[in-house]
Amino acid sequence: MTETPTTIELICFAGAPNLPIFAAEDLGAFEEGGITVNLSTTPSSVYQAEHLIDGTFQMAGTAFDNIVAYQEGQGVFKPAVPPDLFVFMGATQVQLALITAPEVKSYADLKGRKLALDALATGFAFVLYEMLGRAGLEPVDYEMVAVGATIKRWESVRDGETAGTLVLQPFTSIAQAQGFNVLGTSTDLFESYQGGTFAASRAWATDNADAVKGFIKGYLKGLDWTLDPANRIEAGELLLAKMPILKPGVVDAVMDSLLDPKSGLTPRAEILPDGMKTVLDLRSKYGAGAPLSDAERYFDLGTYHQVVGS
Repeated sequence: MTETPTTIELICFAGAPNLPIFAAEDLGAFEEGGITVNLSTTPSSVYQAEHLIDGTFQMAGTAFDNIVAYQEGQGVFKPAVPPDLFVFMGATQVQLALITAPEVKSYADLKGRKLALDALATGFAFVLYEMLGRAGLEPVDYEMVAVGATIKRWESVRDGETAGTLVLQPFTSIAQAQGFNVLGTSTDLFESYQGGTFAASRAWATDNADAVKGFIKGYLKGLDWTLDPANRIEAGELLLAKMPILKPGVVDAVMDSLLDPKSGLTPRAEILPDGMKTVLDLRSKYGAGAPLSDAERYFDLGTYHQVVGS
C-alpha cells in the first residue's frame, strides 16, 4: 500500500529566491521525496517566527538573522517557551538594495525622513543601520518604522508613506523600472552575507527526519534545474507565472541577480560560514545582547550531508 505523503507547511517571504521551490513543485521533486509542500508567504518576520514556533508551519525560508534573534531572545515576538529553531540548509547570499523615492538621490536626502523595515531589530534591519552609518548618518537623522515583509515595504515607499527601504529581487528591479533609486546594496558592503536559509524546530526535524530529507532532495533538484543555463528562459517564465507582480520587462535583470551566487541563490544550497559571521557581527554591533561569535549554535547540517553525501 502506498504511504500517504507527509505534508509540510512551509512559510517564506515573497520573492524571486522562491524559484527553486516553484521548480521543485513543477518537476514533481517533492512527491519523489514522499512529501507534499504547501507554500505560504508571510506578512512579516514576526508572524513567521510566531507561527513557526507554535507549529502552524513546520519549515521556514527565512533570514539567518531571524533564527539567531529568536534563539537569543532578541526577537519582537516573545514566545511562552524558549524556541528550538535551527538552520538545516542554506539558500541565498541575497543582495539587499536600498531603494528610495525618486526625489531621494543621496543618503543626505534621507535626513528627517521615514524608512521602512520589517521589524526594527530582526531580519535585515542591521544591514540598513550599517549602510546608513557608513554613509555618515546618525540614528537621530531618520525614523525607522516597522511595516512588514518586502512587498509591504516596497508598497510603503511606492505610495509615499516612507522614503526608502531594503528590498530583494524582484522588487529591486520593479522599483528601478518605476523611477525609484538604488542608493546602495549589501554586496557593496560585505564580501559575504548569509541571507536566506531554511529552518525548522529541532524537535519536529528529529521526529520527521525522512520528511526533512525529502524536502532537501526536492529543493536541490529544483535548485539544480533553476541554475542550469539551458533552463533560463523557462525559469524566467515560471517566475513570471508564480509572481504576477513581476513584469516581462524586468525579468532578465531579476534572473541575472538571482543566478549570480554573489547576489542570489547559493549553489548546492550550502551555508556561507563567512556570511554567517557577518550576520553575527552585525547583531553583536546593533543588537541588545552580548557579542555573538559561534554560528554553529544555530545550524545542524547532519541531514543535509546525508542527502548530498558529504
